[in-house]
Amino acid sequence: MAVFTPLYDRVLRWSAHRRAPWLLGALSFAESSFFPIPPDVMLAPMSIARPKRAVRLATITTLTSVAGGILGYLIGLLGLELVLPLIIDAGYEPAYEQARSWFTQWGFWVVLVAGFSPIPYKVFTIAAGAMAVAWLPFVIASLLGRGARFYLVATLLAWGGPRAEPWLRRYMERIGWLSVILLLVIVLALSL
Repeated sequence: MAVFTPLYDRVLRWSAHRRAPWLLGALSFAESSFFPIPPDVMLAPMSIARPKRAVRLATITTLTSVAGGILGYLIGLLGLELVLPLIIDAGYEPAYEQARSWFTQWGFWVVLVAGFSPIPYKVFTIAAGAMAVAWLPFVIASLLGRGARFYLVATLLAWGGPRAEPWLRRYMERIGWLSVILLLVIVLALSL
């Protein structure tokens, strides 16, 4: 059953649309505070399709992701009691509790690593707000972590350019399922 390859083909078609950077920005913003799909799924094919615009696309992704992270921070700071049931229902409670524990120990470094890793960033933005983590270090760590991740993805795929597209498409199912398994392993590890 092919799940990821048809989705990849659709996103690749969308990446050629003239409003694609706006869609990428909206996805990046939403993912950092409430939406479950990471912007990499759109950034990667867009960087392949438009290698000369990859750095610009990574900048859009980074800035809108950090802006969404600030919204997540505000949700945690001002509305945790409204959002906590949703976090629990979505199965993110163990990750949320682990994030709170890590903030107590490592603060800035947790945001930096979470911004770069495949761990759901929104869990950390909301937890940072709930714990009233210092705002400026939160924003700086978010810029560094998210920026490192998105610039790495964009530049690597732009470097591969259109010749990387057939390879990526050929292995999209494996990459997609491997990502799902990795995410499940992370969630299970955090919940133990």
